[in-house]
Amino acid sequence: QVLLMESGGGLVQAGWSLTLSCAASGHTPSTYCMGWFRQAPGKERAGVAIVDLDGSTTYADSVKGRFTISQENAKNTLSLQMNSLKVEDSALYYCAARWGVCAGLRAGPFGYWGQGTQVTVSS
Repeated sequence: QVLLMESGGGLVQAGWSLTLSCAASGHTPSTYCMGWFRQAPGKERAGVAIVDLDGSTTYADSVKGRFTISQENAKNTLSLQMNSLKVEDSALYYCAARWGVCAGLRAGPFGYWGQGTQVTVSS
């Protein structure tokens, strides 16, 4: 069973940076698509960034150039470096895993989820 645990959320001011981490266990990193999603109150869960089996990455348009997803297979860790944070980035951020190649930024294909970590950006 794949277990995911996020950390690193918090309250920051607009323009600041924050790094989220996801500790993963119970899987072989090289065979899973990994991603970060977020959900704000009253909104659907949305894809932020994913990293595929070959290391290629995909970002939501709203975070391109500001966020960076990275994976350290040796430590089973997934990270999300978030720079130039905006108030609209405030949400509960989830780490997710999908066996096999990625299928885009849609939440549906991901079968494993963490509990989430809250990111709040104040103006």
